[in-house]
Amino acid sequence: EVQLVESGGSLVQPGGSLRLSCAASGFIFGRYDMSWVRQAPGKGPEWVSAINSGGGSTYYADSVKGRFTISRDNAKNTLYLQMNSLKPEDTAVYYCALGGTVVAALEGGYWGQGTQVTVSS
Repeated sequence: EVQLVESGGSLVQPGGSLRLSCAASGFIFGRYDMSWVRQAPGKGPEWVSAINSGGGSTYYADSVKGRFTISRDNAKNTLYLQMNSLKPEDTAVYYCALGGTVVAALEGGYWGQGTQVTVSS
């Protein structure tokens, strides 16, 4: 079965950095595009970033472009999200998702359990 386990979330001050990880299993990780999705309190899910199967192409939502970097290590079956210059608006539960398009990531149903990121002073 497909399993995605996020980790790395914590409380951080504005301007700080955090790196999230997603350990994947149950499928051939290196053959699939992946995404990061987040959901703030009381709001719907928001697509954040995507990376193609080989890791050579990346995409970002305007709200995080220039601050976040998505990457992957297929040998380790792991997806990453490096988050820099964090803002309070980044506060949300972050999920990794199977699929590289907004529709695939949000509607595919293959999400992990999520990891909480709280940006506050």
